[in-house]
Amino acid sequence: MPGVSWKSVAWLACCFAWFSLGQARPLTAPFDEPPGWAREAIWYQIFVERFRNGDSANDPRPEYMRGAYPGYVPANWKVTPWHQDWYEQEDWARAEAGHFHKLAAARRFGGDLQGVLHKLDYLQDLGITAIYFNPLNDSPSLHKYDARHYRHIDRTFGPDPAGDTAIIDAEDPVDPATWRWTAADRLFLKLIREVHRRGMRLIVDYSWNHTGITFWAWEDLMKNQAKSRFRDWYDIISFDDPKTLEDEFHFEGWLGVKTLPELKKVNVVGKRKGYAFEGDLQPEVKAHVFNVTRRWLDPNGDGDPGDGVDGFRLDVATHVPLGFWRDYRKFVRGINDETLLLGEAWWTKWPDQLMDPRPFLQGDIFDSVMHYQWYKPARRLFAQANGGLKPSGFVAEMNRVYAGYSQSLSQNLMNLVASHDSPRFGTSFQNKHKYKFRMGARKNTDLHLGPPDTAVVREMRMMLLHQFTYTGAPHIWSGDELGMWGADDPDCRKPVIWDDIKHRPQVFTPDGQRHEPFPVKPDTELRSYYKTLIALRKKRRELVGGGLEFVVANDNDMTLAYRRELAGRETIVAFNLSGQVKTVSLTADDRLKSRVLLESSPGSVAGFRQNKRTTEIKLNPYSGVALGDE
Repeated sequence: MPGVSWKSVAWLACCFAWFSLGQARPLTAPFDEPPGWAREAIWYQIFVERFRNGDSANDPRPEYMRGAYPGYVPANWKVTPWHQDWYEQEDWARAEAGHFHKLAAARRFGGDLQGVLHKLDYLQDLGITAIYFNPLNDSPSLHKYDARHYRHIDRTFGPDPAGDTAIIDAEDPVDPATWRWTAADRLFLKLIREVHRRGMRLIVDYSWNHTGITFWAWEDLMKNQAKSRFRDWYDIISFDDPKTLEDEFHFEGWLGVKTLPELKKVNVVGKRKGYAFEGDLQPEVKAHVFNVTRRWLDPNGDGDPGDGVDGFRLDVATHVPLGFWRDYRKFVRGINDETLLLGEAWWTKWPDQLMDPRPFLQGDIFDSVMHYQWYKPARRLFAQANGGLKPSGFVAEMNRVYAGYSQSLSQNLMNLVASHDSPRFGTSFQNKHKYKFRMGARKNTDLHLGPPDTAVVREMRMMLLHQFTYTGAPHIWSGDELGMWGADDPDCRKPVIWDDIKHRPQVFTPDGQRHEPFPVKPDTELRSYYKTLIALRKKRRELVGGGLEFVVANDNDMTLAYRRELAGRETIVAFNLSGQVKTVSLTADDRLKSRVLLESSPGSVAGFRQNKRTTEIKLNPYSGVALGDE
């Protein structure tokens, strides 16, 4: 193996020996099917830095932020108070005399794992069954996609950042035999136990495509250039020639971002921007990734993965070759055949063309994807955004999107209305004239940046009824259930508004002007609606595992209805997407005795009549209803 030392060979041999041993474990679930628990999931996404500050003693300090965007820590920097008006600049930010967004990434609010532990009972009460964590790996940034170490939980998420730093610095990052458990690692293991004790699952986010510039291998490469032990780890175009004055060092950064150097791909075939391609990761990189993966799937190494994570959300998965992903699935399923692999397959051409995720969903790579392909047409229908969509057009889009998927796969797709990468749900519905993915607040003065108005909330509640009754696993971006609003990144990453924290009202605009105050407090009515939706989905098994049939798609009346059925039991969901009272007529057989299970808004149903042959539902404007047999 050219360019690989005997130590590397030994390391690779060890890793792939582990791989082989893992594969020998008897399977209890089909290799090409998603794990059974995943279709039951009610997903809740947590961005730890902005979720809850449970331990102020571990708050970030400037020395832990070295290497993060914007590339320096401003003078007199301090942790931002959790309750602060989002667009109000701190003293240290105002001293820079720049626009709000110039230093938004330099903020830290101190969210940590202890804060998550404090809120597990809240999540359980809400009805959440699965948590998706944004990256937890050690990193200088607020978002953690610029890994400093894959193998450890971020030091500022645990109780002893200084002690963790000493432990990490004493390890050989290449040799898993030297890896120890930091205080942050141990707290995360406790969190896993507590999540599992409540009957919940959790997955963690990793990017195997790139690291940050403080990653240990990259720092060695920067120091030693062509002589670095890790020269083959990254996609280097040219090294610096020490004999010249110029700096000839050039490399590939993710989407051209030079603070996110790309890990090296090998045996690449057919690579095109925005499309799946064949190939693999460089062998040493691949071995390291496998070692880190095993560490979190089976932390104590006893062959029982019950103490580990339940899966991974894989960031920018389409930038990583298919060959690697096939081996990755074999590896993780060899350790735990109930592991969920959820990929991010997003753009072919931003923001007009979403990527077709099918190459990753053939049973040999991922079990699910973040299902933007569902949300884009759903927003166009329920918010009539971005040109709008008629009911028949929506049905046609759904038939296209789900074509070729098995029922089990369709039931596992993560249906999301917002995330850390997009505007808040309410903001995307309020600003109908905008692309959901062109909704940043910077230089966008026509954006509505406050809470959605009453009419928009009615549309949102229809959309939520659809989300929780449609095929796929519903997802909640933390804080959406509390009525939070915010434009695209970074404004979608505000600290969660908890009811025991008195938040300042929003009075500032991004450019420092003032407006009439918007109260910032949890929307308890909306949270109750989410809780009711979750309870309905859990109770009605057809909403999880049943088939789906569209029974009404009336473009003239702007009405839509579909049936979910399983083992002779069914739920019918109907919507009036117009501004007038409309009647939705359904045929029904003799056995069906429907009743109203849930209205999207109070008073949605203006009338209900049923006989042996038909069911007539009179719906008020912008309303939906779920009907079910006894």
